Amino acid sequence: MKLISWNVNGIRACLNKGFEESFHKLNADIFALQETKAQPEQIELEFEGYHKYVNSAKKKGYSGVAVFTKIEPLAVTKGIGIEEHDQEGRVLTLEYPDFYFVACYTPNSKRELARLDYRMEWEDAFLAYLDHLKEKKSVILCGDLNVAHEEIDLKNPKTNHKNAGFSDEERAKMTELLSHGYIDTYRYFYPDQEGIYSWWSYMFKAREKNAGWRIDYFIVSDDLKDQLVDAYIYTDIMGSDHCPVGLEVNL
Repeated sequence: MKLISWNVNGIRACLNKGFEESFHKLNADIFALQETKAQPEQIELEFEGYHKYVNSAKKKGYSGVAVFTKIEPLAVTKGIGIEEHDQEGRVLTLEYPDFYFVACYTPNSKRELARLDYRMEWEDAFLAYLDHLKEKKSVILCGDLNVAHEEIDLKNPKTNHKNAGFSDEERAKMTELLSHGYIDTYRYFYPDQEGIYSWWSYMFKAREKNAGWRIDYFIVSDDLKDQLVDAYIYTDIMGSDHCPVGLEVNL
């Protein structure tokens, strides 16, 4: 099974930058989007052979996730069941017979870590949600998790040490998540790979210089380890400040 995740940074903008061509080229069984920045009625996309599910933010033009899947799920859940955390359209869970597929767009801690306290509350609540799912069946989590976990995961770790996405607090939360029985699939296959990123700032010609960050992930529960085939980061696909990431898994 081929799974894809992509922060499109505005689906309507990405549609003007070749999104549909990339969607068909990638030919995923399940394709998750983050930061759609659109209400359900504004995401008019339909692809033959795919079911579409959307979770939009209450605030228009902000956040939002969507999933296109060839395999119809048993159930679909928006959010994590906590009203405080479910206003921004950040989580969409599809239940299948043998696993849960969770698409996530983690809150950004913002400049000068203005939203770090909220981010920490979110991390604890989201991990509890994942663990609750994992008690029932396997979990596949994907999305823009807004953290570069280790120094190898961004071009300039020293100058970003206290910035959003690379603070000690955010990195510690990722370490904690993985310690609960989850695998960062890209690092599972490529533990020492440097210079491969999934996000580049639009400023300072960052993508041209490959001054990027790896903040988009496929993370799976440990019980799927023997079914993993390969993990991908599609750095050549344009259309957003992020590129798609992928996972091939025998399910």
